[in-house]
Amino acid sequence: MPRPIKSPWDFGELFPPEAARRVLTVSELTLQVKRLLEGQIGSVWVSGEVSNLRVQASGHAYFTLKDAGAQLACVLFRSANARRDLLADGRKVLLQGTLTVYEPRGQYQLVVSAVELQGVGALQLAFERLKQKLAAEGLFAPERKRPLPRYVERIGVVTSPTGAALRDVLHVLERRHPALELVLAPCRVQGEGAAAEIATAIRELNRYHAEVCAARGPRAGLDLILVTRGGGSLEDLWAFNEEVVARAIFESALPVVSAVGHEIDFTISDFVADCRAATPSAAAELITAGVVAARDRLADLRLRLPRLVREQHAGWAGELADLRDRLRRAHPRQRVNTAWQRLDELRAALGRTARFTTRSARSRWEAVAAAWRRVYPGTRLVEWRRELELATARMSELARRRLEQERQRCDALRDRLRLLSPEQTLARGYSITADAVSGRLIRDAAETQPGQVVTTRVWRGTFRSRVE
Repeated sequence: MPRPIKSPWDFGELFPPEAARRVLTVSELTLQVKRLLEGQIGSVWVSGEVSNLRVQASGHAYFTLKDAGAQLACVLFRSANARRDLLADGRKVLLQGTLTVYEPRGQYQLVVSAVELQGVGALQLAFERLKQKLAAEGLFAPERKRPLPRYVERIGVVTSPTGAALRDVLHVLERRHPALELVLAPCRVQGEGAAAEIATAIRELNRYHAEVCAARGPRAGLDLILVTRGGGSLEDLWAFNEEVVARAIFESALPVVSAVGHEIDFTISDFVADCRAATPSAAAELITAGVVAARDRLADLRLRLPRLVREQHAGWAGELADLRDRLRRAHPRQRVNTAWQRLDELRAALGRTARFTTRSARSRWEAVAAAWRRVYPGTRLVEWRRELELATARMSELARRRLEQERQRCDALRDRLRLLSPEQTLARGYSITADAVSGRLIRDAAETQPGQVVTTRVWRGTFRSRVE
């Protein structure tokens, strides 16, 4: 039998009877959610970035752990045995804790029990710890670092035989010092077990050096050890941050050059080594610097030697010429010739003195005659007449110039007066308008009234008009 269709406004059956309902309070519902989270999820590891870190006076730390898509409220209580010093805004961490609900706010949160740095941050922390430890033991002390040999003939290289670092080193050595011998101690330079292989290779090169020196003499051994590899991430270079490698470099009887990564990369091996190079190529240039400098010095000496010989020969030739001149000056004939020359000079001086006396007497007589002519009245009159003529000519010229200047000044004033005259202004297109009855000039349109008769003067003529 079909059921009757109920009216849409009939709400009688939408809610169950009061006796069948189970109404929870907010506290009860929150408690159930809390038990569900703690029972189903419990202790977990979570990774993310720390933000909004707040450390209260009570010692409890409150912060938010977030990633690109969500965030989680976290609390680290003072009683928890966790590395709270690792917490900082913006730092990526791994957290272990229990997921629960903070009932007063109805907010789920993670009660943290352990804190670890994530990824590179953890490696960087381990790097700093080992660096501080080895520095305290004196492995980085500058006084224990040995200088590199100036002229290197044979080196040991610790690196991967297939890596780019070895190719870079060989390329530079072939260009700068082809005669340099290279003893390769192959090893892995990254990955699990690479640090132990690097340390073993350093010790093997020291053992090889000791055996060769014992068999063939000190000059047959190695001059230094180069520990190198190309660039990479912190994880790729981590083998050179291991303590076993640092100990091997510290214990090496040979000076060690560390060239790991790029210029901005620093590893523990760089601090322990006797010398650090920014790149493998830079290490090769550093090792061969003494030989290259000596080769350049020899080339310079080869060019300077002929010049020095020529300069020495020229010096000796000059000394010989000087001795020859001194011998010629000391010869008796030279003294006789000098005496004859002195006699000729005295004879010439006597003649010059006689001629000078005669010229002096003549000059004095001529001066007396000239003075007499100057005081003679006829001569004075001629000079005064000449001065009068010159003064008259100067006065005429000054009068003419003054007259010309005044004429030019009058012309300039006349031109200025003409330019400033109202007629000249009217000639440029301007006009003067005045009331036809009173003759008052009109300077503003507001001063006119409709029907008012005005007189307008232009350059040529005057006309009347009526204001509309």
